[in-house]
Amino acid sequence: MKVLTVVGNRPQFVKSAPLSVGFLITGIEEVVVHTGQHYDRELSEVFIEELGLPEPKHRLDLHTADVDVMTPAIEKVVRAEEPDLVLVYGDTASTLAGARAAANAHIPLAHVEAGLRSGDLSMPEEHARIEVDKIAWLLFCPSERAKETLLEEGVLGQAHVVGDLMAEASMRFAPIARQRFPVPFEPRTYVVATVHRQANVFQPRLGRIVEALNRLEERVVFPAHPRTRAQIEAEGLELAEHVRLTEPLSYLEFASLASQARVIATDSGGLQKEAYWYGVPCVTMRPSTEWVETVEVGANVLVDDDPDAIVEAVRAATMPELCPRLYGDGRASGRIAGVLLATIPGR
Repeated sequence: MKVLTVVGNRPQFVKSAPLSVGFLITGIEEVVVHTGQHYDRELSEVFIEELGLPEPKHRLDLHTADVDVMTPAIEKVVRAEEPDLVLVYGDTASTLAGARAAANAHIPLAHVEAGLRSGDLSMPEEHARIEVDKIAWLLFCPSERAKETLLEEGVLGQAHVVGDLMAEASMRFAPIARQRFPVPFEPRTYVVATVHRQANVFQPRLGRIVEALNRLEERVVFPAHPRTRAQIEAEGLELAEHVRLTEPLSYLEFASLASQARVIATDSGGLQKEAYWYGVPCVTMRPSTEWVETVEVGANVLVDDDPDAIVEAVRAATMPELCPRLYGDGRASGRIAGVLLATIPGR
């Protein structure tokens, strides 16, 4: 069996690591296509190096998030490789372009992280999730809620609850990260902040988030996405002395930092889950989330871009006394490989 995997940004490299291992163990041939959506070395290449991922056979180096540009380039590779299946992760531009390319080439599609919905159609990610799930033949869901969503929407593909690949990656790599990259601060004495969503890196939202970070009483470590840093500089936004803006960190460096924070303040989807698995309370600077279970159990608080709400939520953030297992048991890769072997005839 031959699977063509499309990746293009940081979370997709992390998710693909355990699944690539699962493919090797089960004898599934994997052809990796790196779109180049994230082309900064610290947001792409370093993950391939640190996580031991297979070298992508195809590097498109597109340096864009334009789906219309990506799709024909990916489709050309799909037609040349003639895989049994195209596999995409999550809800990015690379995800949507890979799904459209598979559909255009009449190759079955598998979607990892299927069935997630935030209910916020102002987010391009939400539109991507919905469209990709309509195209996909195999839908790998991180939770029963996600599967129920797909059933309610009447998708035509087969939905399978397999858990979350990032849980597997977090469990495997967090202890290694803390050993290799000790933080220069006392654990649980600082806040980690990340801001990269399109809506949050422009005014007035970016300024309101920066205001909130400046008002926090604790040290804030702020690894900045290149786009975020550029906008902070372009808008002339000043960060308080206790807010430490850094370059993007490698996956292991960031895992060490985040897993030992007192609070994580973010607009990332994946980091909301990672915070939960690390046992670190999360404050999400968005009006909605696709990871609603983390909010329901009290480990994650939605605050949007209100500076007062952000400051208060960070001050009061604690993990709940009872933390049920969310999004699987860390064995998603084996389940996904098993479904593929059971449903797709080999060549």
